[in-house]
Amino acid sequence: MKKTEIVIIGAGVVGASVAYHLTRRGAKDVLILERESQQGKGSTGKATGGVRAQFETEINIKMSQYSIDYFANCDFDCGYEPRGYLFFATNDAQFDYLKRSVEFQKSLGVKDVEIVDAKTIEEICPILNVSDITGGSFGKHDGFINPLAVMNGFTKNTLENGAKIEFDTQVLSIETAGGKVKSIQTNKGRIECENVVLCSGAWARELAKTAEIDLPVAPQRRQIVWAKSQKELPKNLPMVIDLGSGFHFRPARDFNDAGANSEKTEVLFAYPDAEEKKSFDTNFDESFIEKVYGKAKHRSSFLYETIPIFEKCRAGLYENTPDHHAILGICSVEGLFFANGFSGHGVMHSPATGRALAEIILDGEAKFLDVSCLSLERFAEGRLLHETAFI
Repeated sequence: MKKTEIVIIGAGVVGASVAYHLTRRGAKDVLILERESQQGKGSTGKATGGVRAQFETEINIKMSQYSIDYFANCDFDCGYEPRGYLFFATNDAQFDYLKRSVEFQKSLGVKDVEIVDAKTIEEICPILNVSDITGGSFGKHDGFINPLAVMNGFTKNTLENGAKIEFDTQVLSIETAGGKVKSIQTNKGRIECENVVLCSGAWARELAKTAEIDLPVAPQRRQIVWAKSQKELPKNLPMVIDLGSGFHFRPARDFNDAGANSEKTEVLFAYPDAEEKKSFDTNFDESFIEKVYGKAKHRSSFLYETIPIFEKCRAGLYENTPDHHAILGICSVEGLFFANGFSGHGVMHSPATGRALAEIILDGEAKFLDVSCLSLERFAEGRLLHETAFI
């Protein structure tokens, strides 16, 4: 039987960040287990790479502030590009919500976020039909990162600091005794350990059950259309989001091909399809293309006239919690920790997540930021959070 002090289940961007922050603090006996033959085959590799501080809840805003600052100053190239996030409203109630949100964001120290009128929105994004837009909000420092570059940067540093990673290793169960973690069972045998950090995204719930913990994380397919235009996209096109429908688009970028120059004429667009049920299905359904183009028809003739690139359209999994906020920290089993349920925000919040988990494991609590509102027990206690702009 192998032995290690800390096992991290899942080598995506969240697991890599937890390992990175642990080893930076001096933890040496850290083992990352990945069921695939390489990293980035799960949700990290399917992510669109957006980062924003324009949230409704204090915890999401603070997680983003920390993470965006990290992306802007980290010691590896993560592809951070502050093109901005543009939210727009089509009625007074939505616009009032954005006004309140911007004031709250500013009160927490978010810089260069502002309310904009329809004329300014048209200047920022000239391919939009603004005839029914009442106003919006724009965050200058929101923008884009390369999820795979972030994951690889964390991984490179953590391996240099002494952690290990094993591929093609599927964890089958978490074994406990006396209310404590004792070992894990994998397809390659048992590993004795003191601490387990569950970073397996949409697949976390079944593993948590093996330790008799009910983790309220459910998988949901999210699909993205990748399309090409005959004309170049507007320069410095930001992420653009319809607050009412969740329809959004951004310049496309192939994170698997560093030399690709697709973003001048290629675009990603999508929306949260309410008809999607809980599922582990990651097959792209071509009928989604018609739905998305239906959303684009009124909003942007430019987008409506683009041509889908079928081989680049994709589907990934969100790991949703009942309140669409992450679950970070401890549970009733000593030595079992969670970094799950990000509901689409795992990549953008990975720096803050990694540091929070490292401090919780090594110090007993996250000292740089109070993340106690993201505890698992909030669901049993009825302390759910609320975020309107869930895309």
